[in-house]
Amino acid sequence: MSKEYDTYIEEHISNVQKAVRWLFAHDIIPQNVDVSGHDLSKRSKEEYDAYDDYFYGKDEADEDDQEVINEAFDYAWLHHIHHNPHHWQYWVLISDDEGTKALEMPEKFVYEMIADWWSFSWKSGNLREIFDWYEKHKSKMRLHPETKKLVEKILNGIKWELDREDRIVKFFKENADRPEKEREKHA
Repeated sequence: MSKEYDTYIEEHISNVQKAVRWLFAHDIIPQNVDVSGHDLSKRSKEEYDAYDDYFYGKDEADEDDQEVINEAFDYAWLHHIHHNPHHWQYWVLISDDEGTKALEMPEKFVYEMIADWWSFSWKSGNLREIFDWYEKHKSKMRLHPETKKLVEKILNGIKWELDREDRIVKFFKENADRPEKEREKHA
């Protein structure tokens, strides 16, 4: 067990919860979205050691060990996406006859997925990072058209709210030194 990986899990869950609270507060998602069970499988025997080794032990491993670590992580990731319906991969159906198709995700899992993606922006302190991340990755995602529409609606809502907050901050910075009566004229 690694202290670094345990800390990562706690921070990640905390950042997912921050993202959900922000989305609630800005009326982008409903108030009843529950993420209390987010990523619990990361502590399972099927995932924990493989994730820990991959993210926190790989640099110290020799080439042969790195291959073993990479393969163990692939199995852990497969377990993770098959046990956590907030991942879009959970909703991709692989058929013997028809290839693959994306099923529509229930909204509650789309909300959690967005919070999961956005948690990394919260960690970095750049809440706009999610937009570049999505642009870079969306062509590789297999999303049902309705799911994609909802994802992009939520991302547009986040962007609109962040822009609105920036405009408010800018207004107050630009007007902080004006006398109150003059500020009222320009409001």
